[in-house]
Amino acid sequence: YRTYDQPPAGKRRHAVAGYDLTFSIPKSASVLWGVADGGTQALIAEAHHAAVADALDFLEREIVATRVGAKGPKGAVAQVEVTGVVAAAFDHYDSRANDPHLHTHVVISNKVKTVRDGKWRAVDGAPLHAWVVALSELHEAALSDHLTRMLGVDWERRPRGRDRNPAWEIVGVPQSLVGTFSSRSRDIDAATDRLIDEYVERHGRRPRRATIVKLRQQANLSTRPAKHIHSLADLTDLWRRRTADHIGADPVTWVRETTSNPPARLLRADDVPLDFVEDVGRRVVATVGEKRSTWRRANLYAEAARQTLGWRFASTADREAITGLVVDAAERCSLRLTPPELAVTPQPFLRDDGTSAFRPKHSTVFSAEHLLAAEDRLLERSATTSAPTIGIEIVDDVAARPVRGNRLSPEQTEAIAISGRVVDLLIGPAGAGKTTAMRALQDAWTRQHGKGSVVGLAPSAAAAAVLADDLGTACENTAKWCYEHDQGRTTLRKNQLVILDEAALAGTMTLDRITTHAQAAGAKVLLVGDWAQLQSVEAGGAFGMLAEARHDAPELVDIHRFTHAWEKSASLDLRHGRPEAVDA
Repeated sequence: YRTYDQPPAGKRRHAVAGYDLTFSIPKSASVLWGVADGGTQALIAEAHHAAVADALDFLEREIVATRVGAKGPKGAVAQVEVTGVVAAAFDHYDSRANDPHLHTHVVISNKVKTVRDGKWRAVDGAPLHAWVVALSELHEAALSDHLTRMLGVDWERRPRGRDRNPAWEIVGVPQSLVGTFSSRSRDIDAATDRLIDEYVERHGRRPRRATIVKLRQQANLSTRPAKHIHSLADLTDLWRRRTADHIGADPVTWVRETTSNPPARLLRADDVPLDFVEDVGRRVVATVGEKRSTWRRANLYAEAARQTLGWRFASTADREAITGLVVDAAERCSLRLTPPELAVTPQPFLRDDGTSAFRPKHSTVFSAEHLLAAEDRLLERSATTSAPTIGIEIVDDVAARPVRGNRLSPEQTEAIAISGRVVDLLIGPAGAGKTTAMRALQDAWTRQHGKGSVVGLAPSAAAAAVLADDLGTACENTAKWCYEHDQGRTTLRKNQLVILDEAALAGTMTLDRITTHAQAAGAKVLLVGDWAQLQSVEAGGAFGMLAEARHDAPELVDIHRFTHAWEKSASLDLRHGRPEAVDA
């Protein structure tokens, strides 16, 4: 999904000519389509086009809108309904490696006709960006239903490796054959792995999921071969020969056997009990809550579509009805953060569903009570001063001596003179000396409380390995530590110090679990990181919240890593979001 004339990063708004949505079918379906007889090929293409039409119909009904009104103290902007979208669809048959890859580009015009006055205005782009994942999930689910109804195929969930979500593929299409026709994916995977290795070497930790997605996009572009145009007849002949060599049978006959199944049991909307819908809604909230601190209906819809993708429905209307009910149940299980409308909206500015046009559709922000409760507990522990401390004479002695050849600065010395808070912070950008401060703190704490009194943790295995090298002691990643603790194989004891490095990448619930145990055991947790760093792949933001609440938190500001003064200032400018640093 992309926009034409995409504006650069920043808050400036630029007009775009249109939006390109790309709808692809699963690779196993592309393989069947590529080697089947002409009639089966036409049926699979028809199912794909029907799923694209279903997705666009949903987009027109639920997503696309335009804005009217003037901004400013006396103006108001209303998001109003449109008659639909103008779009052109282009089918592509193969990948750049000439493997079977049936997909359709749908280019949507930026101009839409307003219902209320008939004027042509620009699409409100924000909802399109927010709903693109849900739209993709809906297309895949609808396609699965269409193919099952037309050809009787079954579906199964298959893993795709550590850094990619599992995929639903057609039963009977071997994964080895799917891999044979995935040349581009293999090239992209290999290039992505190289980029991830380079990232780990530079940063000392594995990149989070969002960064891996960007690295994969970079790998896609860097490995993209030139296009070679072939007729579908020539491609089909090539694909059939390769398939015959792989499976040792006639491909056309094999496709007929794979698609010759008894009729599948299809669900109608009223076949699904409402109590089961409520259960799925709770699972949706639990899953979304693991990755986000707040969410909107688009996030819940995408996850509800994933949770129900293995179900087969008699029609797209039945699927949309159940998915909508699941999302409604998920919203009821969520905690609404957006306040209700306090003013009465005039009738002309009410939508057909009774909502105000002055509030964008599906813009309500939700969270969960357990996340907010965990944040409250973290804030309370950061203000509680019952944790063990170090004697000031030990602190002075450690601060007076070099640490691995480096003498501590006054601000680092202040960071060592810990406060007795159950949850404490050490804040600093890259190169400010956090590692040196942690080494000195480990030395001082061990003198006071004995050998084994310092525990090192980090959100990832790579970061834990780097921390272990820095501290000279075994360290563990937080997920592994929590698992071992649940199994009763590890625990904290009184007067221990838990140093949790890269704490901005730790999820809120993970921090809550570790600090809960530390407080009960009489230990202390020091969160080390930078509030300006990219946040957790889990529901996160807790480190930034604690840093904002603590105006006196120790923060290292002097950069030691760079040689030249301009590098230090440019690094800090970039950290604070000043774009002129890019020029430097």
